[in-house]
Amino acid sequence: MTYNIFVDGQEGTTGLRIHEMLARRSDVQVLRIDADKRKDSAERARLLNAADVAFLCLPDAAAREAAALVSNPHTCVIDASTAHRTVPGWTYGLPELATGQRDQLRRAKRISNPGCHATAFVLLLRPLVDAGLVAADALISATSITGYSGGGKQMIAQYEAGGDARLQSPRPYGLALHHKHLPEMAAHTGLALPPVFLPVVANFYKGLSVSVPLHLGQLKPGTTPALLQQVLAAHYAGERFINVMPLSDPATLEGGFFDVQACNDTNRCDLFVFANERQVLLLSRLDNLGKGASGAAVQAMNVHLGLDEGLGL
Repeated sequence: MTYNIFVDGQEGTTGLRIHEMLARRSDVQVLRIDADKRKDSAERARLLNAADVAFLCLPDAAAREAAALVSNPHTCVIDASTAHRTVPGWTYGLPELATGQRDQLRRAKRISNPGCHATAFVLLLRPLVDAGLVAADALISATSITGYSGGGKQMIAQYEAGGDARLQSPRPYGLALHHKHLPEMAAHTGLALPPVFLPVVANFYKGLSVSVPLHLGQLKPGTTPALLQQVLAAHYAGERFINVMPLSDPATLEGGFFDVQACNDTNRCDLFVFANERQVLLLSRLDNLGKGASGAAVQAMNVHLGLDEGLGL
C-alpha cells in the first residue's frame, strides 16, 4: 500500500529532513505544493486533506491555523511545533513514553511531536517518576547543551557565516526561565513543577545532551544508583531506539569526556547514570534533528500506520 504524505513547511530544517527520510522509501508518495502557492490557504487545505499523514513543520501560530484546515477525518496530523504538546485531544508522539502509548498513537489523528530538549529529559525522568523513585513534587534542575541547528535557518546561517567571536563559546539562553519546552517537560514526566532548566547552544551543528543532577537523599529511601539504572533498563527493554548504558559507563569514564554528538545521524537516544556515594548525574543524548525532531516524527508516523517502526530511520 502507498500512503500519501504532505509536509506543510517543507523548506524548514525539520521539513527538509523529513523529506530526506521519506525519499528513501517506496511505500509513500509525497504531495508537494508549488512554490508560488505556499501561502495559499485553499491549496494547502486541499493537500492537507488529501494526505493520509500531514506533517506540520511550522511556527506555533501557523501550525494552529494549518490544523484547523484539516476536515478529513482520515488525515492524521503530526505537528512538529510546540503548539499542541500539552493540548487535550493530541497524543504525545513518543512511543517509548509508557505502556499503551503506541496503541494511542495508532488510534490518534492528532499527534504532537516532542521537543528535542523535552525528549531527552522525559526519557530520563518518566520511568523514575512512574516507579516512585523520584517524587512527583521533586524540585528538579536540568541543563541541555545542543548544536546550533536547533535554532533553525537563521541561527544556522549566523553560525556558518563566521566572524562573530561570541559564537565560538557556548551560549546559555532561556534566562527568563520560560523556555517553550517546559510545559511538556512537566506534563509528560508526571512532575508537578517543570525543572529549573538551562539550555546552552554551542558551536557544533547537531547533537544534544541533557543532564539532571540528583542527590540520593532527595529520592525514595533506599534508592541506589544501581536501582536507577535498573529501572531505566527495565522500562526500555526491547526498545530499538533507546539504549540504556551500564552504570557509570566505564568506556565514557575512561575517555574522561562525554561525547554529545555520538548519536548523530541516528534515531537513537542513549541514557546514562553516573554516581558517587551521595550524588547521581543522569545524562541523555540524541540527535536534535533525529530523535529530537524529524526522526521522531517519522517514527510516530510509522507507528500510526502500523508499519515497521524503523522504516526510513
